[in-house]
Amino acid sequence: MSPGNTDRPVIRPRRSEREVIAYLAFMGILLAFGIDASLPAFDQLREAFGLEPGSNQITLVVTLYFVGMATGQLVYGPLSDRFGRTPTLLGGVGLYCLGAIGSILAPGIGWLFASRLLWGLGAAAPATMRTAVARDLYSGDQMARVISIMMWVFMAGPVLAPVVGEAILQIGSWRWVFGAALGLAFVQVLWTLRFGETLDPAHRRPLEFRPVLAGFRSVFTTPITLRYTLALTFSFGAFISFLGSSQPVIDRIYGRGDSFALWFGLGSVAMTVAFLSVNVFIKRYGAHQVAVFSATASVAASGLLLIASFTANGVPAFGVWFALITLANAFTTLLTPTCYSLALAPMGDRAGTASGVVGFVTTAGGSALAAIVNSAIVATVTPMALGYVVYGLAALVLLRWAARATTIDRVPQPAVA
Repeated sequence: MSPGNTDRPVIRPRRSEREVIAYLAFMGILLAFGIDASLPAFDQLREAFGLEPGSNQITLVVTLYFVGMATGQLVYGPLSDRFGRTPTLLGGVGLYCLGAIGSILAPGIGWLFASRLLWGLGAAAPATMRTAVARDLYSGDQMARVISIMMWVFMAGPVLAPVVGEAILQIGSWRWVFGAALGLAFVQVLWTLRFGETLDPAHRRPLEFRPVLAGFRSVFTTPITLRYTLALTFSFGAFISFLGSSQPVIDRIYGRGDSFALWFGLGSVAMTVAFLSVNVFIKRYGAHQVAVFSATASVAASGLLLIASFTANGVPAFGVWFALITLANAFTTLLTPTCYSLALAPMGDRAGTASGVVGFVTTAGGSALAAIVNSAIVATVTPMALGYVVYGLAALVLLRWAARATTIDRVPQPAVA
């Protein structure tokens, strides 16, 4: 509880750190399943909706999901600061289910795209609540450590979701893949009701234009928050470009579409290992130093990939491409727990709104940046490598700039309730 609000204690269910991490990780798995499980179904979706083989139009299934997820976070943040995390999350999961049902029943490509947008709007609730709940219970380096462990558990989603999607496709159609998301949503509802509310009543904010606008303004006028948010936006742009183009690259450029789920899963394992180890380094060196090192290492790996691509007419050996892009991704994704915690640290009394704004900027901005890269990927991987280098350098400059702001170590770090 923040100073000045000690006269209004809040009673929360006792939660172990392990339970908090598992709960937050499952939120991430729920929103990620809508992306990763659909990737192996791209070929079936093209055929079902009359698209050309290898058509990039099908990537809108992912892009519109991200657009919905970005836009929704602007709404869920202020709503959760007013009504609490639990009812806001449950409402979002309801939209998530409607979007999944609409996708399952889609009679045409337009209907599918609209349903995916709605699905993303629903997914924005767990996307926002993950960080808002974490900020309710933790702050600073402690929050970064918890988010890094949460992300490590969450990375089981990208490892398993394509495999699950591929397995479902062996016995059913792409509609069954989308249907599996409904089962996960049901688990999320039950778990949320059991987990309970985390927002201190003293921190509830009125749902009025001025307070909400003040919450939005605080994100853009607090240097430490703005700089880490922009750094995360560029790193997210690189990673989303991989998510959107990984299936076409592995399938069309390298001719390994039949083993896409395997390669995607192996890449996710590498990211999981990185998340597992980063907690130790955050404890020792602090979140900012880990973020700077991760951005530097990602630029180095993607720089090697760019050189390899130039020297191989845009198509380096598959093993070279896979190893270097996996290494770059492993370091790029480490910026998520570090930058999020650093950005939200000064936002204790408006964590929901701030989380929504940060989520919107990073997701919408990252999606736009990724779209630039993805549109240029046709027959070579050079645009992907170049995008990683440019966006990684931008993130690194912003992180160095953020070091000039107030250090995160001055922010109190309360224990979990």
